[in-house]
Amino acid sequence: MSLIRIEKLTFAYPGSLDNVFENADIQIDTDWKLGFVGRNGRGKTTLMRLLMGEFKNEYEGRITGSVIFDYFPYKVKDTEMMTRYALGEICPDAQDWEIAKELSYLDVDTDVLWRSFKTLSEGEKTKVLLAALFLNPGHFLLIDEPTNHLDLHGREVVASYLNRKKGFILVSHDRHFLDNCVDHILSINKANIGVQKGDFSTWLKEFEERQQAEIEENIRLGKDIRKLRESARQKEDWSNKIEKTKIGGFDKGYIGHMSAKMMKRSVILRDRREKAIEEKSKLLKNAEFEQELKIHSVPYHTKRMAELIRVSVRYDEKEINAPVSFTIEQGDRIFLDGVNGAGKSSLLKLLLGKPVDYSGQLIRGSNLKISYVTQDTSFIAGKLTDYARIRGIDETLFLTILQKMGFMRTQFEKDMSEFSAGQKKKVLLAASLSEKANLYVWDEPLNYIDIYTRRQLEKLITEYQPAMIMVEHDKAFRDAVATDVITVKKIRDPSSSGYHDSFNSKERV
Repeated sequence: MSLIRIEKLTFAYPGSLDNVFENADIQIDTDWKLGFVGRNGRGKTTLMRLLMGEFKNEYEGRITGSVIFDYFPYKVKDTEMMTRYALGEICPDAQDWEIAKELSYLDVDTDVLWRSFKTLSEGEKTKVLLAALFLNPGHFLLIDEPTNHLDLHGREVVASYLNRKKGFILVSHDRHFLDNCVDHILSINKANIGVQKGDFSTWLKEFEERQQAEIEENIRLGKDIRKLRESARQKEDWSNKIEKTKIGGFDKGYIGHMSAKMMKRSVILRDRREKAIEEKSKLLKNAEFEQELKIHSVPYHTKRMAELIRVSVRYDEKEINAPVSFTIEQGDRIFLDGVNGAGKSSLLKLLLGKPVDYSGQLIRGSNLKISYVTQDTSFIAGKLTDYARIRGIDETLFLTILQKMGFMRTQFEKDMSEFSAGQKKKVLLAASLSEKANLYVWDEPLNYIDIYTRRQLEKLITEYQPAMIMVEHDKAFRDAVATDVITVKKIRDPSSSGYHDSFNSKERV
């Protein structure tokens, strides 16, 4: 066991006037399994970059520790090489049997080691890179958003794997995932950075209790301040009236004395009032208010919007999923479940009318208005106002939704290319919520999205009950809002180590 110490850390990106951190103090035990949470854009990835040694001459304070930091996702330089040789660059001292053992914990066949790295699925890349990075003894691993390319089963496997380990910081917004693999929570709050023992649910319960106590104290203090202001105003009025009686009065000495005394009391009350206001300003410093969102869904002219009858997506004339059948009706909130590569995103694109090769029958209602959120955020750039204009949505409504999702007004003037991954995803979500649509089609909408916004969306969907179909692997979110879960089964090549699925199931939630 050793300690990582961050002392009086103050940092702003070159050219920026806003500090990301200011006099931050953190102490971390290298044996901890640390979950790292906070609003998008608050500095989680920035802190990990600072721990990795970036911006050494740009920050004030000290960062000390006796460990070597490794970062996930690790960037493989030559993706053409065999995966085993790529891993050799990450963990050069690891033996083949050690790598095979780690992969077995992650439910990965060792055959992947003898394929070029670029041919691996995103989920396979996540798993083999984690295995390699944990094979460096004495290193402390910084894991940034590992769940974004994992299906629900993959998240369960990786959570179980991380639970066997120690010595890492894990950035994730998946509440169920965090609860299954961490023993401490590091949180970037509005005014400070805190560390607390326990899983995420324990941290959230105590955080909400602290917030409620702050709110109650704020109400009490507000009443006190109003009383102080009224009392100070009365004393000032009395003092001013007495001062006026000195003009033409017969006992000016006595009146002057009383006036001075009243003025002194008025000054004391004013000072008390200002001190109380200062005390009030220190309260609610970490309160994270989840403001209510609205969605502008429009009822469709019939109950049924679309129907898929024994539909299979095809790549290179080969079917990749077993035939799937379901209908989408008003009020449905359908989640597509299944392993990576089963064709879930292609089924969404098929509903959008995009060119997708498939077999089976698709029946899509006429004049169906669909709002779409894509996985991809790489194209997000330019000004928010220009994006609203191009998208054809109300600018004021769009910016209001972003503000409710945690955007500061200063961010409205930035180029969107400077946004964090989570902020870019919020742009897509806010635009979708601003659109008048009959059906909302969202493809992994929660990638990089902070926990507070996830809970906002849960409340929104539960209250308004728009018609939706989405691919999303956050179990807590799905359990909260789904009406149906459609399992899309992947057809695997019988010649591989996999299997051949020939059915699909539908689970009523």
